[in-house]
Amino acid sequence: MSDKATLQYNGNSYDFPVIKGTENELAIDIKKLRASTGMITIDPGYKNTGSCESGITFLDGEKGILRYRGYSIEDLAEKADFLETAYLLIFGELPTEEQLSKFDQDIKEQSHVDEDVKKILDGFPKSAHPMGVLSSLTSALIAFNPAFVNVSSEEEMYNAIVRILAKFPVLVSWALRKNKGLPLDYGDNSLGYVENIVKMMFRRPNQEYQKNQIVIDALDKLLILHADHEQNCSTSTVRIVGSSHAGLFASLSAGISALWGPLHGGANQAVLEMLEAIEADGGDTKKYMAKAKDKNDPFRLMGFGHRVYKNFDPRARIIKKAADEVLNDLGVVDPILDIAKGLEKEALEDQYFVDRKLYPNVDFYSGIIYRAMGIPTEMFTVMFALGRLPGWIAQWREMRLNNEPIGRPRQVYTGANLRPFVDLGNR
Repeated sequence: MSDKATLQYNGNSYDFPVIKGTENELAIDIKKLRASTGMITIDPGYKNTGSCESGITFLDGEKGILRYRGYSIEDLAEKADFLETAYLLIFGELPTEEQLSKFDQDIKEQSHVDEDVKKILDGFPKSAHPMGVLSSLTSALIAFNPAFVNVSSEEEMYNAIVRILAKFPVLVSWALRKNKGLPLDYGDNSLGYVENIVKMMFRRPNQEYQKNQIVIDALDKLLILHADHEQNCSTSTVRIVGSSHAGLFASLSAGISALWGPLHGGANQAVLEMLEAIEADGGDTKKYMAKAKDKNDPFRLMGFGHRVYKNFDPRARIIKKAADEVLNDLGVVDPILDIAKGLEKEALEDQYFVDRKLYPNVDFYSGIIYRAMGIPTEMFTVMFALGRLPGWIAQWREMRLNNEPIGRPRQVYTGANLRPFVDLGNR
């Protein structure tokens, strides 16, 4: 195979290097395209454009493969916990017992959030969307941690990473408790990372916290499955904001805002809103499956299929079992969840959906689990952000350590040509 690609235009030929990744992905290196030809490429949505070379996550949508640093998502979800996975994503290798213990302890020591952050939280009405609250509070952390992070210092980089991993779950729990009108909670450093998150979110002021291992394990798996997903919208946002040498917290805040969109992190919220609409219309799942198959019907079945995975979402295979365990353990009686189970059964058996590989995806099952756990629909994307935090950190760190250039896409101008200015009185 040639190690170059040739572009022919207007009687001229131009050669460009071909880059081969470790999983045999091929890319044409066009860094010198404009300098050589005077032309640029145009690729709305960047569906065919690689913005970087990365060693963090490998994704093959056609084969349904997802790996973090070479480890399959199946192995990580079964054998690792979320904190181990976070360490792997950020630092490149699974931690030793000593490294993991230190990581856990360092995070616990940084878990206190300045009391003045509460004043910012108090400024939001109870009706404020939790994603807006989370983005604002994450950005506000900059004011309490104003020191510039020297990325060439491993110690400074490590301390900044530990600080945000420690404080972010507190902000997430505060966003939930603000939404529910509950007093704020600082958690318990004697607990594990994910169990502490569960306690901070759900402990009632007048009740003793009751541990539920099935719920903790399900949340742990969900966070692992959402931890990174290659160069998606929010991750690309974190990298491009960070490419200006903006700090870690500012870059993460921008990523949260990108994740908020219904085409990205809001997908599991959209699933529950769809289920609620079906329930309000009588709960006839067969009717809505027929509507989904009707090309002339505007109804869209949310939570089925995936724009990246052309087969079964590998994350959905893992979390389906956890969803069944949570529903069985909690014994929740909820017509919305009954509708979800009905849609799942029909989609897995209906030849129309099977032929088109429109299987339930991770957003479908995560929405069901969060609903069963009592997490409000508007908090679903916040939970997504909690899981995605290590991936964003890893991508930001990689981009800075690689000293990548500032992101500056080109455009093809389609506006008016030069024209004379018309005085106000003659317009």
